Amino acid sequence: MALGSAEQARKGGIPRGLSQSAPVLFSYGFRPFFLGAAVWAVVTMALWIASLTGLLPVAEDYGPAHWHAHEMLFGYSSAVLAGFLLTAVPNWTGRLPVSGWPLFWLFALWLVGRLAFLIPGIATGTVAAIESLFLPTLLLICVREVIAGRKWKDLKVMGGLLALTSGNILFHLQVMQGGHPDIAFKLAVSAYVVLVMIIGGRIIPSFTRNWINKVGRTDFPAPYSRFDSVAILTGVAALAAWVLLAEGWIVAALSCAAFMLHAARLTRWRGWTTLDEHLVTVLHVAYLFVPLGFLGIAVAALGVVSPTAALHVLTVGTVTSMMLAVMTRATRGHTGRVLTASRTTSIIYVAIVLAAIVRPIADFLPDHARLLYVISGASWLLAFGLFLVEYAPMLTRVRRKIG
Repeated sequence: MALGSAEQARKGGIPRGLSQSAPVLFSYGFRPFFLGAAVWAVVTMALWIASLTGLLPVAEDYGPAHWHAHEMLFGYSSAVLAGFLLTAVPNWTGRLPVSGWPLFWLFALWLVGRLAFLIPGIATGTVAAIESLFLPTLLLICVREVIAGRKWKDLKVMGGLLALTSGNILFHLQVMQGGHPDIAFKLAVSAYVVLVMIIGGRIIPSFTRNWINKVGRTDFPAPYSRFDSVAILTGVAALAAWVLLAEGWIVAALSCAAFMLHAARLTRWRGWTTLDEHLVTVLHVAYLFVPLGFLGIAVAALGVVSPTAALHVLTVGTVTSMMLAVMTRATRGHTGRVLTASRTTSIIYVAIVLAAIVRPIADFLPDHARLLYVISGASWLLAFGLFLVEYAPMLTRVRRKIG
């Protein structure tokens, strides 16, 4: 485990030292998982492009399209979620973080799951058994810590992780039975969006308030209220209808309501006051894709646009842009860097937002779809490639001393 004692934790200080029994990379959860997520995001996209162009067969037993979708939702993204939770949960509970060799083996479990798809000749059942181990293990660790720390309100975050775990298992079952894992994908996307609604509702107004206070202003974001609870519950209802019904007036009506509520929720956080600090502004931009995603679900449910367009607004826009926003901020903060966006970091944000906008547009311009796919994929690679250039050294070196 990490350096520090239980006594330190009881006094309210979360230990920030390094494990003595493993490399720096495995001193804290965000380090290996953020690094691994970024590497895998680049590798996965490169392999997908190679598969599309016929240069390289990828995961043929599962189907390249299914593999690509799986690794977007359960591969790199599950690593980002793990890095966030293994860092945030100790802050919530006051308990020691998972560190050292236990963290190493947890990361190895995630990595083996990624590689299992790519090794030819392994039966799909074996791949499913190996790959399905990581998320339940992460869930058990996080639930144990939340219960031990008696942070009962944080169990709702664990509900999102449980839904994601269930979606992953369902994916494998549907593929092995010869079906299309549509429900599994929607369940996974919904789990991430719910987590963004819950956790984003904590960190976005908090970081915005800190920024506004820093620059000497007093026009703070609206505090959490019953309005936020109604917005979240309406969003959950809309997502549940989307997963179970897929289309129709019920899905459209609930999604329209969620669109309006979350658009209003975002304006209550006063994101326009943070334009001078991109590290904060990007959180608001990422959350903007929540109401846009609900709007996409609504119009897709009425047959106005394809379901794929709405899906990509949520996956690339809501999920990936928020993940990069959190990865950059958390890495800078937990490694002793100044909490301000560098020029490279700002380019990362622009690139991923461009990818999120361009990919759904391709469904409306079929004659230009191939070009738009290239632009979206290149923007994705640029975003995660630049993340590795700037943040990999931070993730693999000892934390800077402040002061």
